[in-house]
Amino acid sequence: MKYTQLGRTGLKVSRLVLGTMNFGPQTDEADSHAIMDSALDAGINFFDTANVYGWGENKGRTEEIIGNWFAKSPTHRDKTVLATKVYGNMAGDGPSWPNHDKLSALNIRRAVDASLKRLQTDYIDVYQFHHVDRATPFEEIWQAIDVLVQQGKILYVGSSNFPGYKIAQANEIAARRGGTIGLVSEQCLYNLAERRAEMEVIPAAQEYGLGVIPWSPLHGGLLGGVIKKEVEGGRRASGRAADALANTTVRAQIQSYEDLLEKHGLEPGEAALAWLLTRPGVTGPIVGPRTAEQLESALRAVELKLSEELLTGLDEIFPGPGPSPEAFAW
Repeated sequence: MKYTQLGRTGLKVSRLVLGTMNFGPQTDEADSHAIMDSALDAGINFFDTANVYGWGENKGRTEEIIGNWFAKSPTHRDKTVLATKVYGNMAGDGPSWPNHDKLSALNIRRAVDASLKRLQTDYIDVYQFHHVDRATPFEEIWQAIDVLVQQGKILYVGSSNFPGYKIAQANEIAARRGGTIGLVSEQCLYNLAERRAEMEVIPAAQEYGLGVIPWSPLHGGLLGGVIKKEVEGGRRASGRAADALANTTVRAQIQSYEDLLEKHGLEPGEAALAWLLTRPGVTGPIVGPRTAEQLESALRAVELKLSEELLTGLDEIFPGPGPSPEAFAW
């Protein structure tokens, strides 16, 4: 496994991030523990979760599964850089009670303590804001975070799904307050088929020293060889990938992508992950394996070298938006 610094911090993290969103809803506890064992054995030390994972009536279940894994061995927590998130309503599927979601100082305090209990740990390495809260000023948010850092409950803070201007705003206010390191990472939707983050989000992250952690690196499976699987095994795409392939233009684009990778003798999913590892500012993509085989495939991407010819071909199939403001101005 290869490692890098998380943004401008001294924290060393693996180039692949283990996503745990499937733990509980799709992968039972025993298999989830086996995947975490395999990930740690392979050198993946960065695990990502969220307080809402488990979904519906089972919100928090994913954190509980991870907590039970930590309880199995003291070395598990010691070797893991743990990231979780706050924002969502934890009160089931119904309407949230006031102050039981988003980023008020009150909810942040409650949410941290609840996550620590489920995770069976006394600190969180990277505490991430899952979404922008337009109603809560960053002065209040940073005041709440400062208390938690002083209490030793969290070490670093990251954002998720933030636009570039909010990354700038958050860190400028942190700098004015003094004594607050501010955001150190941004977790965003970014992959070959979805490159809008290159316009504002990634430049802002680089300017302010945030590590970029792409989620959905295979774009809901669309970049994982869906057409090849459909032809060879009769396994039809589902969800976001199926919706996208219903568009003939998108289907032709994905066919060109798969043809290009076949020409170079590469697996589509592994190449898509390897491409992200070449992108400026990227710390590492989140991989969310449901099985041990999917984890093994993701691990191969770390060692994959993409030729300049292939990178050029990928840019031709999936052209990025270009730099800002030139992408929309002279």
